[in-house]
Parts: sequence; structure tokens; C-alpha cells
Amino acid sequence: MQKDKFEFVVIGGGAVGCGVAYSLVRAGKPDVLLVERADDVGEVTTSQGAGLCGQMRNSVDRTKLAMHSAQTFRDLEADASVKPDWNEVGSIRIAFSDEAVDQFDELKSVADSCGLEGEMIDLREARKRWPPMQFDSVKAVLWCPTDGYMLPKSLVNAYRHECERMGAQFSMGTAVEEIVLKDGRISGVKTNRGEVTCRYVINAAGAHAYHIAKLAGLEFPIVPVRHEYFVTVPLEGLAPTLPCFRIPDMTLYGRVAEGGLLLGGWEPAALHADPRAYSMEEMAPAISPDWAVLDSFEKKMIHLFPESQKTEKSRVGKGWPTFTPDGQFIIGESSRVKGFVMAGGCNAHGISGSAGIGRLLVESLFDDAPSDYVKSLSPDRFTEASWDWAKASVQARRIYETYYGIECC
Repeated sequence: MQKDKFEFVVIGGGAVGCGVAYSLVRAGKPDVLLVERADDVGEVTTSQGAGLCGQMRNSVDRTKLAMHSAQTFRDLEADASVKPDWNEVGSIRIAFSDEAVDQFDELKSVADSCGLEGEMIDLREARKRWPPMQFDSVKAVLWCPTDGYMLPKSLVNAYRHECERMGAQFSMGTAVEEIVLKDGRISGVKTNRGEVTCRYVINAAGAHAYHIAKLAGLEFPIVPVRHEYFVTVPLEGLAPTLPCFRIPDMTLYGRVAEGGLLLGGWEPAALHADPRAYSMEEMAPAISPDWAVLDSFEKKMIHLFPESQKTEKSRVGKGWPTFTPDGQFIIGESSRVKGFVMAGGCNAHGISGSAGIGRLLVESLFDDAPSDYVKSLSPDRFTEASWDWAKASVQARRIYETYYGIECC
């Protein structure tokens, strides 16, 4: 660290932390230090992300948030010297049930109100967009041409490059040891590499966000939930220009990756880690591939893509994205500890929503009249109300298990 005084210290070098830093410098707040315990940005949960970015959501606020992130990735790809490897291949949502069809109609209605392009396409058009898939039993397909995917590691590298170009500093291999308070508000951070003073500490520590908050005397129900996907060896007919896909009835999503099929899904009986059971100095619990779960994804997918059956897997992605009991981000400054700002509980939107989360955080801090949506994300909703871990973990897992909003097989 070249200096010991900053306006902002961002804790966590994943997509959210880097996206927050980028949003701050873009808002004319370049006096930022980002600290990360790992040796580089994007080394932990972000490195395991699938990278899909879908913009269709069930509310106007969430849709506009996703649109902002997609536009940010598009701009970085066009203008930045370090690219996020943004691939605007579009996406298809595939419905097998009437319930999913109704959901697609609602998503399209919200998208229309936000000016997001999308349309229901017939099966002939769907086959043109994804020739290897078999759409015979499909009831509806929703197409969004401006969706896509990025490479998570490339995205955080792009954020970092732009931040440093505009004056922010990054300190890798830096572990936070203490949050320093003076007269009830943030005054600095002690790390293994020295102490810095600051006006704001922004907690973007992912699966360790619970521990960072505890250093400030706060507790939040930020629940790490296991998530997995696999990537097959290269398969004939899978071009990198094929759209991303989501299949709510099967709780599956995927895209082409490395010439093969990347396929992930949402488990009906989620597993979680209790952050109280491991310390800030430890890594979150190790995850071994759960082949029973991963094989269940494959068995569902063969109805649409028979070539995926018993195909050799080249790698498994796995990590601990964090979920909250109400399925909403925790963003903003605490009224209990002034200067302590949350950017956590991202509910599996950490990478794809990173730019939008940064935008919301900037609004929460510096807009004289933040929106009702931003105010609803305040950390005060947990510090000023009673809750218990047993119920919170069940509710957070439920958010994961019903991610697509449909009770699935």
C-alpha cells in the first residue's frame, strides 16, 4: 500500500468488490483502496462462476439493474484495453409447462415496460438458434437478443485495470484483521500489511462477509449455499455463438464453454455452510463434486440434448454464493455503525449483477433521494429486527431451491 489514508476501503476482490470499486471511480470517487486476501482478484467464488448474464427479471427494478450490468459489460468490451470477454450471444428460455409459459409472459411484460428487447419465438425459430437441441415437446421459447456471458476472471481484470487507470489502488495478499471505530463510526482498517484510515469500509467479502461484519459489531444472515455445474469435453455442433439457455421446469441453465456444454442447475435440497462454523482466517469449507447432483442435471438435459448423455466432463465449477432469507441484496450504510457499508448477500447475481450492485451502492450513499428499491436493500432491515439463524438458513436455502420461481421436479 503506497499511502495510508483513503475515503473508501473495499474489502473483497471478487466481482462484487471490483464492480463496486469501478462504480465509485466512475462516479468521481477515485480515492479507493481494494484489499483482497488472495494473491489476485477473482480467485475465490468468482473464479467458479458460469458467467451468464440474463436481463429478464420479474420486477422493473431488477430488470433495469441487470440491463445496467449488461450495458457496462458491453461498454468495457468496446472501449477498455483489458476486455471482460463479453459475448452477446443472446439467450433462450425454454418452457415445458403452462406455469412456465405464464411466467415467460410476465417476464416479457416487465421487459417491454423497461425497453428491453425480447420476444416469444416459435419452435422453428428456436431450432435455428440452437440446432443441436430437440424442441419437440417444448411449449414456448422466450428470446432475448442482448443477453450473453462473460468470463468472470476477465471481468474482474477489466474492472481492476479501469479502476487503477482512474486512480484507485488494489492491495493483494492483504488480510483484514480489525475494523477500527472511533466514536461509533468507521475510522480505519488494520491489515496484515499495516493500518489505513478511511471514511467508509465496504464489505464485499462474499462467503466471509459475515465475519467482516462481526468485526464491526454487526451480524447479518448471509448464508453460503453450495452451487455446482460441469463442463463437458468439446462436442460436435457446439459453436461459441449459440445462445445461453435457461430451462425453469428443469431448474437448469447452460451455454457453450470451451467447445463443450456448460450445464448447471439449482438443487431441490440445497446444502449450506454456516459462517459461524469457520473463522475469518479459514477458507470456506472445501467442496467435492457431488456426482449424484451433477448426473441429475445431465439426465434432465438429455431430453433436449441427447448428446450430453454420459459425455466426459472436463471440469466441475463449484462454490459458495451467498443468499439472504428474503432473496434481496444487502446494500448500503448501516445506521448503527456509520461508515460501514454492505455489498453482500448477492443471491447468485454477484458476477452478472456486479455493475448494477455498484450502481445501487453509489445511489445509497450519495443520492439525496434514493429510490424505494435501494432503501429496501438497507442492512438495517436485519440489524433493527429480530431473526434467528435456524429460520434464516432455511429461508435462504429456499431462495436457492426456487431460484426460477417454479416448483420443479
